[in-house]
This record gives sequence, structure tokens and C-alpha cells, in this order.
Amino acid sequence: MLDTSTLLIIDDCAADRKIYRRYLLQDPYQSYQILEADCAENGLALCQEFGCDVILLDFCLPDMSGLDFFDKLNQKIFDTPIPVIMLTGRGDEEVAVQAMKRGAQDYIVKQYLKPEVLQLAVRNAIKQSYLQAQLYKHRERQRLIATTALRIRQSLDLEQILNTAVAEVQQLLKCDRVMVYQFTSEIDGKTVACSIECCGSAQAYNNIQNVCNQVGGENQHWGCKLPMSDIYNAGWSNFYLQLLEQFKTEENLVAPIHLSNNDQQEDQLWGLLIAHHSSGERGWQPDEEEMLNELSVQLAIAIQQAELLAQTQAALTKEKQLNAFKSQIVATVSHEYRTPLTSILAAASTVIKHGQHLDDPKKQKLLGIIEHKARSMAKLVDNMLMVNQIELDKTRFQPIPLNLLQFFSDLMEQEQELISDRHELIFHSSGNYQDFWGDRGLLQQIFINLMSNAVKYSPQGGTVEVHLMGKESEVMFSIKDQGIGIPIADQEHLFQSFGRGSNVGTIPGTGLGLAIAKSCVELHGGKITLSSQVDQGTTVTVTLPKQPSLDYAKHF
Repeated sequence: MLDTSTLLIIDDCAADRKIYRRYLLQDPYQSYQILEADCAENGLALCQEFGCDVILLDFCLPDMSGLDFFDKLNQKIFDTPIPVIMLTGRGDEEVAVQAMKRGAQDYIVKQYLKPEVLQLAVRNAIKQSYLQAQLYKHRERQRLIATTALRIRQSLDLEQILNTAVAEVQQLLKCDRVMVYQFTSEIDGKTVACSIECCGSAQAYNNIQNVCNQVGGENQHWGCKLPMSDIYNAGWSNFYLQLLEQFKTEENLVAPIHLSNNDQQEDQLWGLLIAHHSSGERGWQPDEEEMLNELSVQLAIAIQQAELLAQTQAALTKEKQLNAFKSQIVATVSHEYRTPLTSILAAASTVIKHGQHLDDPKKQKLLGIIEHKARSMAKLVDNMLMVNQIELDKTRFQPIPLNLLQFFSDLMEQEQELISDRHELIFHSSGNYQDFWGDRGLLQQIFINLMSNAVKYSPQGGTVEVHLMGKESEVMFSIKDQGIGIPIADQEHLFQSFGRGSNVGTIPGTGLGLAIAKSCVELHGGKITLSSQVDQGTTVTVTLPKQPSLDYAKHF
């Protein structure tokens, strides 16, 4: 079947128009829809009403010359320039040159006109016009892509990048909505940006299966059309094949967002750039597919740059925190070591110089001071090392089955030997605490630090109660003291390193105990809470799952 082109003949001579029509209808290679006008103004009107693929223009017209017609034609707005073939009754080189300068595709003298000459000239003009239109379209597409890409990549904030991308792509493709869908796992994901507000806020679009119902196409391989047999042979997982089978190509266009991965040969499939159209029939053109794919590449670059910046900023922040932490450690160690060292040196010096004159009770008291202060210094070192490991993310969670009742009973005995007669330890247990898995070392850190705080901040003595409660899937233990309590304003920052209450006075301490306990609890996947009132004591409650979750097991 021959292609049909619309041709306009503008000539005031009806006989000449009839000849041109006859010649062109004899063309074996091209079919024409022919329009006729007897003056320039009528010709311009027909151009605007019907559109033309080529114009046969007589140089001498009753209302203006062919050259003047060119000027009028160039003032009109058409998607692409219309090729014009100039016809004249006499050969005039100057007229030919002027016609060509104005944009004529060809110049034919009527007296030498033959059917094959006219047919070839018109076909060449149409072909040349098509090539120019394709070139213009390609350049315009590249310009639009470059402009859109520039706007997308102007920001390094990921949320702004995604919101700019969907807005710009919607405007470029003139579709109903554009979405960015991010895969959060191999089988799930979420809509992270949408060009219309209701889409981004609708819960329905946060589930991959619901997005599948809105996005895709039968013969679509992430934006590249392939036969379904080719898709099944492409090595995709069953999840992606099921996703593809739900696509509707008449409504949607989808392009993958691939992030380059230097550590692996294959790029990471980060998500999808989705153009959706449902307000009427929409036949997606190949150049629109290409545009969406090119823009998905630009979006991927912008996403990667934003993520790299975020990682760099996070690393710098972490480095600053570590430097500040190291400075705090130095200051704390120098301060906290000075007092016990002074006591140790004084006691040791007394024993050395006057040991032969001291009775046994006096010697035992001095040796007890040395032992107690040495233990305090050793615990300070242990805490510093533990916090340093936590800050560097080097602490590992290694769960094993534990008999919690025996575990807590042993710890209570150890603590009882270390505390003074002013304090009384009470232990209660209830419920089902069997089948518990935990990290012995981390649990000891939690208990010892909480118990140390309970005793230390109860300088007047009193009861310290420990409650162990077992439930079906979790265990809880709480440590309650009758100490000085904690002001409400101080409670927020107590779980941070070096955080202490404003009412501790001269009671020594580093403010690391609760920070260590919290980190150890979180490594178990549990939570720690605190309730306290000034002069009425403090209760710290720890809740731990009996079995570590799969996420924690994979992570650690």
C-alpha cells in the first residue's frame, strides 16, 4: 500500500493545476491527497486548515509573488517547515536563486515539465522534508531531555530530585501521572514520588501488587518492548515475570532505574520510572519510550550522586562525633582516674611506710581501699573500651540459649559480694522465661551497669529490687532503687554517652552506663525505658525478645 501525502497546488491557472494533478496521480510510487488554490491567501488558509506535506507554488500569483508567499508562510507556525517547489513560466536564474534563498526545495520551469520530472521532484521534496523533520524532532527531543536532566540534577537532595523528576517527565510526555517506584527488597517496594498529590499519599500505591495493577504492559521488558517468549528466556525471577504479566502497555510506559555497582558485574535495579495515562487512548511512540529510558538514566545518575553525598556527609558527621568522643574520653579518663589513683597511692604509701606499726584491721582497710579503687578503674577501662566498640559499630551480637534464672542468680551473688551492708538486694522471678536466646557478654554489660547505677546513686543505702518476668515471646527485667532519682529535664539525654543527672553532686561517674546498656539492649532487638522521680528512686525496665528476629540474625 502506497503512502499518502497531502499536496497543495497554488496556481491561478486552472489548466496548469489540472496538468499537475494528472501527472501526480500517475505516480506509481506515491499516493496524494491534492488540494488546490488559485491565489496565495487561499493557499495559506488551506495550509493552516489541513496541513500540507508539500506545496507546488506558481511564482506569479494575482495577489502576491511567490517570494512574498514565502515570507507569509514563514510567519505561520507549523510543527515542521513545509517544503515548497517553485514553478515559473520562464527560466530566470535570478528568480531561482531568490527562491532557493527563501527556502524552496526545487525550481521547475513549466515549459520543460514532464510527468516523471514533477513526480521525482515532489517525492524528493517529501523525502527531504521527512529527514529534516526527523532531524528536527531528534534535536528537539535531545534539547528537552537535556533541559529536563539539568533540572533533575540541579539538586543533591534525593527527595527534591525525585519530585522534580516526576513533575518534569509528566510535563515532557504530557501524560496523566508519573511515579517513581523504589524496590526495598526482592519482593517489595514503595512509591517514593508521584507527580500528583493523591498518588503519593494513597496507601494503595505503597504495595507492589497494587502498583502492578496500574503500571506495565504485556510485551514490555522494563520499557523495552519484547515478545513475551523473549522475556521468559531473559533469566528474570518469577516475581518480575509476574509483575510484567500484569502490565498494560496501552496505559503505561515503564523504564528501569539502574544504579551502577562497582563491586558487582550487574547494576543494581533501584526502581522504576513509570508514566501512566488513563484519561483516553494513548499510543506510546518509540521516541517516547526512548525519552523515558534516557531520563531514567539521568535520574539514576542524580540518585547515585545524592546517595554518595549523603554517605559522605554521614561519614563526616560520624568522624566529627568520633573525634568529639575521643576528646571526651581523654577528659573523662584524666578526671575520673585522678581521684582513685590518689586514694590508691595514699593507701599504698601508708602500708609501705608504716606497715610494721599498723594493726591487721587497719591494714585490711587500706588494702580494701586499694582493691575497691582498682576495681573502679578497671570498670572504667572496660566501659571505655565497650563504648568505643559501639561507636565504631564493631560490637557483635552472638546469641546462645541461656537459662535466665541461673544467669540472674549468679549475677546477683556476684553483686552481693561487692556492695556494702547499707544495701539490700532482692530478686523476684515469675512467668515463663524458658527458650531464651541472648548474648551472655552483652547481657552481663546490661545488668552490671544498671545494678552499678542503682547502688551508686543510692548513697544512703536501701533496697535494690530486681524483677525477672517471662512472657510467651519476650522477657522483661527491671531494677528498682531508692536513690536520689533523676530530674525530668535530665532524663532525655541520660541514654547518651557521658550523660548524667544534674543532681549527682560529688558522686563519681562517667555517664556511660546507661548508654552501654541501651546499645546492648538494641543489639538484642529489645527496648529499655526509665521512670524516676527526684528523691524517690529510679526504675529501669528492659524488654528483650526470646528469639532474635531474622533481620537481627542476618545483620549480625
